[in-house]
Amino acid sequence: MQQVAPIETGSRVRGDAGSKALTVLRVDASGRRQGSYSRELAGRLLERLRRQSGAIEVIERDAAEGIPFVDTQWIEANGIEPEARTDAHRAALASSDLLVAELIQADVLVLTVPIYNFGMPAALKAWFDQVCRARLTFRYTENGPEGLLKGKKAYVVVTSGGTPVGSNIDFATGHVRFLLGFIGIEDVEVIAADRLIFDGDAKVQQAVRQIEALEVPLAEAA
Repeated sequence: MQQVAPIETGSRVRGDAGSKALTVLRVDASGRRQGSYSRELAGRLLERLRRQSGAIEVIERDAAEGIPFVDTQWIEANGIEPEARTDAHRAALASSDLLVAELIQADVLVLTVPIYNFGMPAALKAWFDQVCRARLTFRYTENGPEGLLKGKKAYVVVTSGGTPVGSNIDFATGHVRFLLGFIGIEDVEVIAADRLIFDGDAKVQQAVRQIEALEVPLAEAA
């Protein structure tokens, strides 16, 4: 099974000795490392969170570096009660357990979603497949599935070359919103810089202004 990289924790910035750091999970999905609009905007958003909250701790997960796909071993292991799993089952779920732990730890989620062929990148879909886990991030009830990660805030940075965000050919933004809600994250704010091939600089600056106007969560007093 392909292994994902260990958790990479960013620097912790504190406003004062009485502040508790806000934990932010940043998940990138762009195949481009340099010159990526979605990564650039996420960086600006993190800086906004730092300035407003006074203290944040960032967990960085670059999905584009490789997230395992769900396979036969994963499905078998996930369907078994935790106490009945063998070492092989636990090994099959190890990467998923790591990604779920990162998500549970976070107060705020920052997702970058470049639109590829009208949908989210395969790397980001693989991340969602690994973190949508029955008994961990959602549960089945007599009334249907219930998300277990309530109370978290998500910022979704969506970029596109030519697809209008929110249009009937944008199959990324709505999908991401639905999956976040499925695991209980309903406070979702979309920051869009779309149709960048037409006027990229202006669209990026518009997104930057949206970021600067955000009301962001505050770190709690210790």
